[in-house]
Amino acid sequence: MKPSISLQLWSVKEDCERDFLHTLTQVKAYGYDAVEFAGYHGVPAETLRAHLDSIGLGITGSHISFEQLTDRFEETLAFEKTLGNRRIIVPYLTAATMAEWHKYFRQLSRLSGRLAQEGCQLGYHNHAHELTETGQDVLDAMTKEVAGLTLEVDTYWLAYAGVPVVPWLTAHRSVIRELHLKDMLAENRESTELGKGCLPLEDYVAFARENDIRHLVVEQEAFQQLTPMESARMNAKVLKQLVGND
Repeated sequence: MKPSISLQLWSVKEDCERDFLHTLTQVKAYGYDAVEFAGYHGVPAETLRAHLDSIGLGITGSHISFEQLTDRFEETLAFEKTLGNRRIIVPYLTAATMAEWHKYFRQLSRLSGRLAQEGCQLGYHNHAHELTETGQDVLDAMTKEVAGLTLEVDTYWLAYAGVPVVPWLTAHRSVIRELHLKDMLAENRESTELGKGCLPLEDYVAFARENDIRHLVVEQEAFQQLTPMESARMNAKVLKQLVGND
């Protein structure tokens, strides 16, 4: 299966803050099939949905904080359903001990069940600390204990943590729904445009195609020479070449 190409809008957050709808139009023009939200900049769900429909841009999910989900669940769910999004992704959690992580797992299990009842799905997006700070693979434990949870795996952060990326992906392929892709500069490990760094992106894309991963999501957090929007345009071009045309 050929995965769709999406942009995590945190990558162009300043442009979204200036003119959200125009930025979405530009993202579509760059060749992205869809976007993953990281906030809505005060734009109503109805307005956003109408704009996305008018330009033919899909949604692969939204990053919503754990605190927002637990404190404002009904309000958040209503917005997402109006928007047409059914994929809710917790972008970050941290805990000092496995006991603290297990407390999160119990809370995530309740959230996963509530979302499933509403036709939505809960995901989790990793960084490096889930694989380094406690001496255990928190992500592995999380997917075993939180029913219905699937992962949006950030391949950059796996590599940053020193994990053999493709073997890890293969071992967890049954719970992976999306891959986050960014490249890494060898000299300082900053994220950079796809194709400019040292990560084997071709291997990650091959894994996605071979395992029917639905979405490849571009995210970039550091910029060396290009603006975020210029980087987004370059990343779309490179990733489309990596995915190929069927």
